[in-house]
Amino acid sequence: SADSGDDTNGAGGPGAPDDTDTAASEPVRWLCGTFAIGDPQASHLLGSLPPVIVLRGAEGAVPEGLEVARRMLGIEMQSPSQGSAVMIARILDLVFIQIMRTWAAGPDAEPNWLAGAFDPQIGPALSAIHQEPCHDWTVEELARVCNLSRSAFAARFVGRVGKPPATYLAHVRLDAATGLLRDTLLPVSSVAEKVGYESEAAFSRAFKNRYGTPPARWRRALR
Repeated sequence: SADSGDDTNGAGGPGAPDDTDTAASEPVRWLCGTFAIGDPQASHLLGSLPPVIVLRGAEGAVPEGLEVARRMLGIEMQSPSQGSAVMIARILDLVFIQIMRTWAAGPDAEPNWLAGAFDPQIGPALSAIHQEPCHDWTVEELARVCNLSRSAFAARFVGRVGKPPATYLAHVRLDAATGLLRDTLLPVSSVAEKVGYESEAAFSRAFKNRYGTPPARWRRALR
């Protein structure tokens, strides 16, 4: 959902003129909105974000993509018509993605999977891992996906994601396993196989190391 309004910066409060600073009395447009993420796996995303994100374009300008989305949102809100609610929801999706993209590419982004996902050189490797987490990806294979040398890829991956490719792959597999344990009745052995583990024992050890409890017990706790 979204809401907007106008305000005026001035020493006397909203709308008050300021004779000493003409620029301070220029109107300011503010836009408020909410973005709900219902996927339990979104903790991956939310945990990567700071409490507040401040975006600054070149010389204070709003990033172009975000400005285009803002104008589209303003049109739908000021002149609502049939289908405006759906349009607003989709435009908010674009706003959210633009904010994430701009923040991840900026100097304030700490190394994490989100920064890597929006990195044009590392992003293809993360996409490959998420599309086929059960594949035994090697650094060499992922480097080829990104058209980088092994050493350049490994260094950039750690610099942007904050962990080596093998560690990231293991975390993606275990996150996928939690979804299967939660949403299906597959036995633990089948879950282990689907997410790329050769044995149930190896999967159970990795799962317990990550989540503090064996997969079968983790599943029972959800029931």
